[in-house]
Amino acid sequence: MSIQYEAGNFDVIVVGAGHAGVESAYAAAKMGAKTLMLTINLDMIAFMPCNPSVGGPAKGIVVREIDALGGLMGRIIDKTHIQMRMLNTGKGPAVRALRAQADKFQYQHEMKRVLEEEENLQIHQAMVDELIVEDGEVKGVITQVGAIYRAPAVIITTGTFLRGEIILGNLKYSSGPNNQQPSIKLADNLKELGFDLIRFKTGTPPRVNNRTIDYSKTEIQPGDDVPRAFSFETTEYIMDQLPCWLTYTTEETHRTIEENLHLSPMFSGMIKGTGPRYCPSIEDKVTRFNDKPRHQIFLEPEGRNTREVYVQGLSTSLPEHVQKKLIASIPGLENAEMMRAGYAIEYDSVIPTQLWPTLETKKIQGLYTAGQINGTSGYEEAAGQGLMAGMNAAAKVLGREEIILDRSDAYIGVLIDDLVTKGTNEPYRLLTSRAEYRLLLRHDNADLRLTEIGYKAGMITEERYVKFQHKKAQIEQEIARLREIIIKPNATTQEVIRNAGGAELKDGIRGADLLKRTEMTYDLVASLTPSEIELSDDVKEQIEIQLKYEGYIQKALQQVEKMKKLEDKKIPENIDYDAIPSLATEARMKLKSVQPLSIAQASRISGVNPADVSILLVYIEQGKIAKVTTN
Repeated sequence: MSIQYEAGNFDVIVVGAGHAGVESAYAAAKMGAKTLMLTINLDMIAFMPCNPSVGGPAKGIVVREIDALGGLMGRIIDKTHIQMRMLNTGKGPAVRALRAQADKFQYQHEMKRVLEEEENLQIHQAMVDELIVEDGEVKGVITQVGAIYRAPAVIITTGTFLRGEIILGNLKYSSGPNNQQPSIKLADNLKELGFDLIRFKTGTPPRVNNRTIDYSKTEIQPGDDVPRAFSFETTEYIMDQLPCWLTYTTEETHRTIEENLHLSPMFSGMIKGTGPRYCPSIEDKVTRFNDKPRHQIFLEPEGRNTREVYVQGLSTSLPEHVQKKLIASIPGLENAEMMRAGYAIEYDSVIPTQLWPTLETKKIQGLYTAGQINGTSGYEEAAGQGLMAGMNAAAKVLGREEIILDRSDAYIGVLIDDLVTKGTNEPYRLLTSRAEYRLLLRHDNADLRLTEIGYKAGMITEERYVKFQHKKAQIEQEIARLREIIIKPNATTQEVIRNAGGAELKDGIRGADLLKRTEMTYDLVASLTPSEIELSDDVKEQIEIQLKYEGYIQKALQQVEKMKKLEDKKIPENIDYDAIPSLATEARMKLKSVQPLSIAQASRISGVNPADVSILLVYIEQGKIAKVTTN
């Protein structure tokens, strides 16, 4: 047994240095809290154990939100990507999202460099085995070697390391991702402290050597030829991009899987954990969608200075010799050399209904959890939670107001509210369909939604905030001008409209109303009534979207106002749900478990129906509040 010793005192301790951990540590330090980040391996900070990419539908908007609040992910990927593409450009602005292929090694090295330069942050290599808890409050952590670090706030961001087990064919062994050391004792400690854990599973595909790929049999997938960036601060763009490549599974691929299903740990019963529905293994895809003759496979480079290529879409835990057969059955990969086999990993997660919306645990004050430990999947979901946990932990320690994002504020708000209110019975993935206010939560307006919050929290510099205010003022001034200016139907106007494919004017029209026409763009309208000041492309984009979709945006804002009235109806602390007559048994059980803070949150709990909400509302408004007595 290790000899324990006092190793230091801090305001906030972050356990883990994955995508949740780095954002937590940076946010807490940036807000002025003396912060310590403990990680099993300093060389694995911000490592990408699965796909080498950041962003995509809904997830890309989360990265923009992280940046708007002052977090790191957007800035780091802008400096280290090998390709950038805007997705869904042919659709409306609510579903557009940026996706970047990462140089996974440059990404983690740049993240480590930035964190090491943060003044209030210390980074130590250590395995945390135990939490120090006294009278229901966290007081610090104890490491494997007996080092005692004390702090009034601790954030656990252990990802898939909690009792992690790698499964490959009939081989199963204790491990974190990428054969890292797993965290066993901390998982046991959490159970001892009374937390309910759930077993989840995720997986990764094989990697192949790019020198052995026949790219002539695949379809090139280049990056965009216009500058793109996640961060609102980025001014230098990487245009030297590497392509990805598209190929497909074949009948032979599917036949090989079917013939070897008995060797798959997913079907043999070896894997007990629930896997992500929206990122299934190739075995799962072939058996669930057996009417589909082929499935897409993307070949994604893992960096500029490596031969490894990630075979996106071929996630599997089949034995290594079967994986080699699968690879050889795919066009372009007939002679590909497999450098790493795919595998599945099972791990423990905390059931997230045990958390407040701040991501502080209900059982232990000052203890927060963020990332995959909360049952999510994806780097972006982890980073968003990490940022909010770090900001709230620092706010608690420094005596500031807690920060909770509403569902109408951000996708991050949707994510956290879904987790703490509904929980999840599978690894949770953000989708645009989860956000009822998605027209308000767009890629383009993340800064307008969240920069003010980041600035008040101390995450946004004064220089950046001044630039933001200038941009906001320009948007408002130009929209006001276009609402007032009348464009007359002269020869020039009619020609511009005809060339755009629109119907000629019969009378004068306000600039704002002309811009609302489907065929018109801001630049076309501005050519008829130029602005007195030069406007940037992102300012023009905001003006165009805000005016074109004004009617829909107003309807969404009205819905938000209705919901805010319910959010404002707070549920008293320690309310005794057993004392409320007529509540359905299931509703009573769920309300006691989740402990919603407002009527609106109560209405979103699975198993609580509108009748239950009405009963609860009437009970509170009548002032008949029976409270739980505590001994």
